[in-house]
Amino acid sequence: MMNTLRILCVLFLITLTVQSQELIFEEHFNGDALDATVWNYELGDGCPNLCGWGNNERQIYTQDNVKIQNGYLVITAAYDGATYTSGKINTKDNIEFQYGTVEVRAKLAVGKGIWPAIWMLGSNISEVGWPRSGEIDIMEYVGKHPHEIHTTLHTPDSHGQSINTKITTSENIEEGFHLYKAHWTKDFIKFYIDDALVYTFSPEVKDENTWPFDHPYYLILNLAIGGNFGGPEVDDTIFPQQFLIDYVKIYK
Repeated sequence: MMNTLRILCVLFLITLTVQSQELIFEEHFNGDALDATVWNYELGDGCPNLCGWGNNERQIYTQDNVKIQNGYLVITAAYDGATYTSGKINTKDNIEFQYGTVEVRAKLAVGKGIWPAIWMLGSNISEVGWPRSGEIDIMEYVGKHPHEIHTTLHTPDSHGQSINTKITTSENIEEGFHLYKAHWTKDFIKFYIDDALVYTFSPEVKDENTWPFDHPYYLILNLAIGGNFGGPEVDDTIFPQQFLIDYVKIYK
């Protein structure tokens, strides 16, 4: 009984925190196409600057692999026997914010080689580059490790195989939709899955090397294939796979 009360209290506090913030953006994907004033497509294979998108990924991103269907954003990973294709969108220069709460309700694509992600990059990346821009990975799932959700921060102090990470195991994470959330302040970044706190990042020393999180960020949704993290092996029998997003909400 006491454990149940504690859980209810935590959920109440989380809800109270979000409700005390202003909803500055929400997207329910109810139209026929993406809102071009909000979303940008990232296209191609990342070349010439980041071939394989910097991670030796196999997919070519196309606009055709991103659709609005039945009230969902549907990002489809496909393979035609010769070429892997998928989709990636972001809010750069359109929806950017400093501190706040991001909520994304999504259903994962699955299978060996699949790598769906919900993440953010510092909007100054064009000026300072990565990892000085910082990166906030709200959710990454790699199909070769079922039931695991990765939550990671990339900073100048630790990036790539970052030590600022948490792997959360959930036996039913592949089933249906789940809520992925990050609550970001000047003091900490807290991550939640289905409103359960799974990781808090708050380094004791906050400087440009450990905490590049005091400037605006933009949101990215994508479905990668293979790469240093998702691969290297890809099960070609799994395709097509779909990453479904029900909604995105941002509070500030």
